[in-house]
Amino acid sequence: MNAGGNRTPDERVLVQEIEGHLLLAAAREEGRTAAARVASRLGWLTDTERDDLERHFETEYLALARASWRRTAERAEELRHTYETRYRALRQRLVAWCVLGGAVLAATSLLVLAAA
Repeated sequence: MNAGGNRTPDERVLVQEIEGHLLLAAAREEGRTAAARVASRLGWLTDTERDDLERHFETEYLALARASWRRTAERAEELRHTYETRYRALRQRLVAWCVLGGAVLAATSLLVLAAA
């Protein structure tokens, strides 16, 4: 594969899918571990109840993780839009100052030539 910034669109999609699967697998494992930890504290549960509790806990853990990821992605999109808007405004201001500077330089040059 190419270096990070030189990937084709297909390669980027594949990498994003792999990253998504790895992130989901890690979250599932974290959910299972947390569920087992909680269930182990409840010694009075039967094996069936423990399995049911662990399954429900893992499901809720994944739902919370997805909601967190969604909020993070939405916030990242908001920030991207804000920074792009700010960058565009700064770029326009810079171009305006450059045009003004060029006009002042041209006018000064014309005045010097006219005076000579």
